[in-house]
Amino acid sequence: MIRRTWIARLFVVAAATGVAVAMSAGSANAGLLPVSVTVQPEANNFRWTYSVVLPTNMSLQAGNYFTIYDFAGYVPGSATVTSAGPDPSYSKYWSVSTSLTGPTPSGLTPSDNPNIENLTFTYNGPTIPQGQLSLANFSADSTFSNTGTGSFAGTNPRAADGITDNNLTDTNVPVGTSIPGPVGTPEPTTLALAGLGLPLLGLARLLRRKGQAVAAV
Repeated sequence: MIRRTWIARLFVVAAATGVAVAMSAGSANAGLLPVSVTVQPEANNFRWTYSVVLPTNMSLQAGNYFTIYDFAGYVPGSATVTSAGPDPSYSKYWSVSTSLTGPTPSGLTPSDNPNIENLTFTYNGPTIPQGQLSLANFSADSTFSNTGTGSFAGTNPRAADGITDNNLTDTNVPVGTSIPGPVGTPEPTTLALAGLGLPLLGLARLLRRKGQAVAAV
């Protein structure tokens, strides 16, 4: 099971025609972007993987981050970073945290349900001075495979002047509702045994009383 965002399809078309405008100097104000999302079964859960890029004329510094909002069914401790750029060793510079609200770069208003956890990946490594670079595959497990539309917000500086760019876009997120099991409801077998036991208990008491009456005579 693999699902990809419309952004991924746009990149495929752009690469095929040699006019990758979205990653050229014409998009200098574009921040971090989730260019594709895949969903694959993993054990009893589903692994969601976001491929995030650093566009041309953008840089990345320690403390920069992005948040994926309303990641329903998150499995604690399942988040990982793989296939990092500029080389695989950069995976160690990424950390992940969860929260019910935010964090959100200033000036942005994402859709954020305070009852559903957000995933935030923060960069803590040396400055990456120039973009047009795949940063990594950022993955996490969810108990849900159904896809909905959520928000993705990131913050990082422009390479030319160091001015911070705060970027908000849509992405795919897991959606679903956990259904709690019944609480304190007897099983049918238990109810049947109880139904049989009550009449027998009453009969035993009746016979005991008759026996006591005969003994008294």
